Order: sequence, then structure tokens, then C-alpha cells
Amino acid sequence: MFYKRLLTLVLIANILNAIGLPARADNCGIFETTAAERSEAKSFNRRPIVGKPKIGLALGGGGARGAAEVGVLKVLQKAGIEFDCVAGTSVGAVVGGFYCLGISPEVVEREFTGGALMRNYMAEPLVFRILGAPFLAILAKFSRNKYDGLYGGDRFRNYLVGRHATDEILIEDIKKPFAAIALNVIDGKPYMIRKGDIGYALQASCAVPALQKPVEIDGMLFSDGGVVCNLPVKQCRELGADFVVAVNIDESFAPVPLKALTKPGSMARRFLSWELYDIDQAQEALADITIHPETTGVSLISKRKCWPN
Repeated sequence: MFYKRLLTLVLIANILNAIGLPARADNCGIFETTAAERSEAKSFNRRPIVGKPKIGLALGGGGARGAAEVGVLKVLQKAGIEFDCVAGTSVGAVVGGFYCLGISPEVVEREFTGGALMRNYMAEPLVFRILGAPFLAILAKFSRNKYDGLYGGDRFRNYLVGRHATDEILIEDIKKPFAAIALNVIDGKPYMIRKGDIGYALQASCAVPALQKPVEIDGMLFSDGGVVCNLPVKQCRELGADFVVAVNIDESFAPVPLKALTKPGSMARRFLSWELYDIDQAQEALADITIHPETTGVSLISKRKCWPN
């Protein structure tokens, strides 16, 4: 089924590429957006393509499962498919941001397979951070980022950008239109970050509540966009995409045996899986093609297994 979808995508994309594609969108800023609702998905009518169509890529969040998104990009690039705009949430913003910067999937793949990405996301083992939380709370009073979270996030941001650039990279200067989706915890609404330092935008989109400190940008306080807008198909269309390819890296939500829910932490994982499945449904309905790699068994914060078989 996965390869059948890819073949369909290749055929459609080749037709669209033959028509010709625009270079970039003009709107740059930080824009409030909304997650797609079921009623919106049911009434959605694809607009007719007039003139030059634009192909968009929507990359969902999913922590270490983002390695699967890199695998999808490798296959699509080998097929000659290029995207005109990209919207990404959480790790999808990282993969999408690198893509828009022109960094090859092979280079990004090494960041996942070697475990470097997750090691920099959580600089020390989680258990040490939890045990040292009282001491860290005291140090937070003297920190630049005084907000709540076990990890500051600066190391992760510097790692993301420092590995591939020495100067500040502004999103508005990137040739391919790109948006990192993040939740503003001040007003509880999702936003598309379309301007400013891409390192801070990626850090903000990946700031899992309580795990990483939120990021303050332009008087707003941003946290992981996956809380409300995990698969940003609607946001990709807001970038101007006429045809959207979505990559959903959440675990498939399917019935499980009763004994699977007796293990410690199994109920929390099950409810998280359902929550992501629930908020992704309406967004996925707005996509023209959805690619859903097999990510079962890959933990969101895995440092060992982050390349699905």
C-alpha cells in the first residue's frame, strides 16, 4: 500500500511538474491559524487549479519517528519530486526546515541513525533530570529562560543550526516557503512561524510541554505544535499549496489485546496514541495524498531505535 501511494504520487507530481511551478510565497510573519475540524473536513472541496499549481508537503510530529519522514523524502527525491512549500510540526518542522535549506535527506538521515538528534534534544538522561528537578528549579531563577521545563532547549537549537550553518538563518530568506507550527501557550492557539531565526522556530515547534522549556518569540510563548496541530495539512494549504502530500508518522491506532494494557505506562501511551490519532483525522482528510510509514514500536523519545525497518 505504501509503495502504491508513492507510485500514484510520482505520476501526479510528474504531471504537475510538467505544467510549471511558482517559486515562493510572499507572506512572512507569525500568523495565528486553527486546527482542522471534522465538519471542515467533511465540507472540504478541493479548489480547481488555475495557472501554475503549487505542491505542498505537510510533515507531522512524532519525535524519533521523524526518521521515517527522512526515508520518505529520500524516495520522493529519487523519483524527481520537489515541493514548493513545506509546513512542519515538531520533528516534522526539523525535517522540513532542513529540506527547505537544501540539506540532503542522506545528511539528515545520519542525524537520526547515529542518535545525535535525540541526544542533543535530551542532553542528559531523563531520569537524571527528573531526580535533579528540585535543584534545577533553583538554578532556573538565574537562567535566561525561566519557564518550566526539564531541558532548556538551547543546546538542541545550536545543534540543529550549528551543524549546517555558521550564521543566523532567517526563515523569510529561505527560497522555499516554510512554516514551523507551534502552540502559543499564552492564548492557547496554534501559529505558523514564517519569519525570524529558523533555529528558534524549530526549537519552539519541538518544545514538548514539561520536557523542554517553551520559547519566547515576539511576546508570545511557544511550545510543541503537536498538542493541537500535529499534521499541518491545513497550514500547508494556507501557504498556498494547491496539492498537498502529508506524511503521518504516528503509530496506527488499532485494537490491542487486553494484556497489552497491563504493563506500566501502557495506558498513558495508549491515550497519547488515541489523542494523536483523533487530532490527525480531520487534517489528514484535507490532504490529497497521505503517506503513513510503519512506525509501530518506535518511541517518541527513543535514542536507540529511531530508524523503522
